[in-house]
Amino acid sequence: MADVNLDAVQELKQLDTMGMFNAAWGLPEQCAQAFTLARAAVLPTDFRPEQIVVTGLGGSAIGGDLLRVFVGNKIQIPVVVSRDYTLPAFINEKTLVFAVSYSGNTEETLSAYQEARERKAFIIAVTTGGKLASTASADGAPLITIPGGISPRSASGYLFIPMLVALERLGLLPDLSAEIEGLVGHLRELREKYRPETPLDHNPAKQMALKLQNHIPVIWAASGTTEVVAQRWKGQVNENAKAPAYWNVFPELNHNEVVGFEVPELLLQKLWLVFLRNEGDHPRVKARMKITEEMVKKAGGITEINSSGPTELARLYSLIYIGDYASMYLAVLYGVDPGPVKVIDYLKGELARI
Repeated sequence: MADVNLDAVQELKQLDTMGMFNAAWGLPEQCAQAFTLARAAVLPTDFRPEQIVVTGLGGSAIGGDLLRVFVGNKIQIPVVVSRDYTLPAFINEKTLVFAVSYSGNTEETLSAYQEARERKAFIIAVTTGGKLASTASADGAPLITIPGGISPRSASGYLFIPMLVALERLGLLPDLSAEIEGLVGHLRELREKYRPETPLDHNPAKQMALKLQNHIPVIWAASGTTEVVAQRWKGQVNENAKAPAYWNVFPELNHNEVVGFEVPELLLQKLWLVFLRNEGDHPRVKARMKITEEMVKKAGGITEINSSGPTELARLYSLIYIGDYASMYLAVLYGVDPGPVKVIDYLKGELARI
């Protein structure tokens, strides 16, 4: 869609029928509220798991991946994310299972919940309500109830932070107050840069969207630190802009994907590479990124984005936040409403008939 003015705030908000921009603006308060709600929830504190599994789909599973990455170097038990109707065979009474569904009606998660119950796992449900909440309540399973009213993909704070707090309360993580405070404060600073009212010349998210317009975004990040952010970018471009996008991680991509930048040159010109950088990346990965940029010059463009913020969580979310906003501005450039996901709704409706 040509000649779209990203600074025409009223036109932009009229296109956004589900309030996606408002939801993005409210992310700092969402994270703070999620922390408070999880601290207040009734949770047993005497369980010591031998492994942790997060079962969920979409935004709920991304929350699980954020958990996996954040605690990977902090706790000595494995964290696995399951995006399926069934659960891994190792799950038993020593397993902590987070059953996460924003709506509470995700059929894959409900199926996995029942399997976790049959295997006598320790379950904590995180949801706004629905069948998951009613089932967990009836079973006496711990339940963290989060607010509804927004799209699941806009609820990453509600879907991620309660799991962190649960691990804190089980004694697996230290006090998270400083981490959350740093996260909330930094997001409040960043939203002033990314909000629709901030003009294009001073808005990195709008500038990023213009680069991605009429290109296929390819998001590259580092395994163990920013990998989940790349996956999040991909999903946000898909759901918000209704456009294709792809992601991969270093160092794995240096062993295969990087070879695919020789031909066909016409197609390569349609790719826009986004390198997500973070100070916590392995030094050799940082070196790989620098060298790799010189190897993929046939792509349509390359943008580096560096994380920022006072804490580990703040730096992680700084990369998420600009991707969220950029994907919504990309939707505006394409003339599509960032909110509805009609094909997903159609699929769920068809499955409900079977």
